[in-house]
Amino acid sequence: MAPRGGTKYPGLVLTTSILASSLAFIDGSVVNVGLSVIRDSLHANASELQWVINAYLLPLSALLLLGGAVGDRFGSGRVLWVAIAAFGTASALCMAAQNLPWLLTGRVLQGTAAAFVLPNSLAVLGESFSGEARGRAIGLWAAAASAVGAIGPVIGGYLIDHWGWRTIFAINIPVSLAGALLAVNLMRDAPRMAGTRPLDIRGGALATAGLAAFTYGLTIGTGEEGWNMPALVGLAAGVVLLIAFAWTEIRRADRAMIPIALFASREFIGITLLTLFLYGALGGLLVLVPYVLITTAHYSNTAAGAALLPVPILIAGISPLVGGLAGRIGSRPMLVAGPLLVAAGFLLLVLVEASGAYWTTVFPGLLAISLGMSVVAAPLTTAVLASAGDRDSGSASGFNSAVSRLGGLIATALLGGVLGASGATLVAGFHAAAVVGAVAALLASLSALALRKHAIA
Repeated sequence: MAPRGGTKYPGLVLTTSILASSLAFIDGSVVNVGLSVIRDSLHANASELQWVINAYLLPLSALLLLGGAVGDRFGSGRVLWVAIAAFGTASALCMAAQNLPWLLTGRVLQGTAAAFVLPNSLAVLGESFSGEARGRAIGLWAAAASAVGAIGPVIGGYLIDHWGWRTIFAINIPVSLAGALLAVNLMRDAPRMAGTRPLDIRGGALATAGLAAFTYGLTIGTGEEGWNMPALVGLAAGVVLLIAFAWTEIRRADRAMIPIALFASREFIGITLLTLFLYGALGGLLVLVPYVLITTAHYSNTAAGAALLPVPILIAGISPLVGGLAGRIGSRPMLVAGPLLVAAGFLLLVLVEASGAYWTTVFPGLLAISLGMSVVAAPLTTAVLASAGDRDSGSASGFNSAVSRLGGLIATALLGGVLGASGATLVAGFHAAAVVGAVAALLASLSALALRKHAIA
C-alpha cells in the first residue's frame, strides 16, 4: 500500500474499500426480504429460519474486534483481499445450498469473513489518505454504506421475485472477485508487529462459543418447543462461556480485545447499553416488517424491500444536520430524545394489519423510527469516541459496532414465536414484538441518562 498520507491510485483504493464494505452491509439486510421464500424452498421451521439471520450475525458480532486486530498485525490490505475472497467463496456456497445445514454453513463463513472485511475496509482509507482527503474518503465510504442499505433490500426483492432467492448470493460473487483483484493489486502493506496488541484468539473463541450457545438457548426457548432442557442447557452453557470470556479479558488487561479500563467509565457503559437496546429493537424490526408484509399482506418481495426505504434514506439525509446540532448542545439531549421518538414509532406499528394500506399503517411508524434513529446516529458516534478518549477511541468504536450487531442477534433469537405463526396470529405477534421494541427503545433513552450533562459534546 502507498505510504500513509498518499496513494498512487486513490480513486481505485476508495472503490475497493466501498466494494468490500458493501458486501457485508448488503448481506446484513437483503436476506431479511428472502426469509419467506427460503422457508418454503428449504422447508425450514421458525427456529431454523432465525438461524439464517443469526448464523451471519453471530460470527460478525463476536469476531469484529479480532478482525481489526488481525489487520493491525498482518496489514489491513492483505487481510482485506483474503477476507473479500473468503466472502465470495461463502456466497457461492450459499447460492448452491441444497438444504438448510448447507446454507447455514455458508452464512457462518460469510459472517466470519465480514468480521474481517468491515474494520479493514475502513482502515485502508486511514492508511491511504491524510488530512482533508481522508475525511472526504471516509465520508464517501459512509455515504455508500447508506446507499447500499437503502437500495439493497429493493434490489434483493426484485432478484427474488424474478430469479429466485439464490440470486441474492450470486450477485456477491462478481463483486467479491472485482474487490479481491483490486485489493491484491493495489495494496502492498507490510506486517506491523510493533505497538499492536497480541491477537486474542482465546477471547474470540470464547465469545463466539458463548454467544452461539446463548443464542441457541434463546431461539429454542422462545419458539414452539418452549423452555425445554436443550434450551436451558444452551442458556446455561452460554452464560458460563461468556463469564469465562469476561474472566479471560480481565486477566489479559491491556492485551484484551477491548481495554477493560473502558468499563470503569459510566458514560461508556451507558452508551453500550443504549446501543444494545436500540439496535436490538431496530434489528428485530428489519427482520419482521418485510416478513409480515410478504406473508400476511401478500406484498411482492420487491415491494416489501421498498417498504423499508424510509429508514436508511432519512438516517443518511438527516444525520449530518443533527451532528452539527449535537456539537452545540451536546450528545446527551439527543441520545435521550431520539430513542423516545423511536419508541413512539414502534407503538405506531401496532396499527399494522393484514389488509391495511402502507401509508396509513406501516409508514407512520417507520417514519417516527427513522427520525428517531437520525437523531441518535451522529451523537452516538461522538459520545462513543469522547467516552473512550484518544488512546482507546478505535477499540471503543469497534466494540460499539459489535454491540449493535449483538443487539440484532439477540432480537432475532427472540422472534421464534412470531416467525412460527401465520395469519391473524402472526399480526398479533408482530404487535406484541412492536411493544417490546418500544420498551427496548425506552430503556435506551434511560441508558443515555448515564452521560453527564456537559461532559460529552
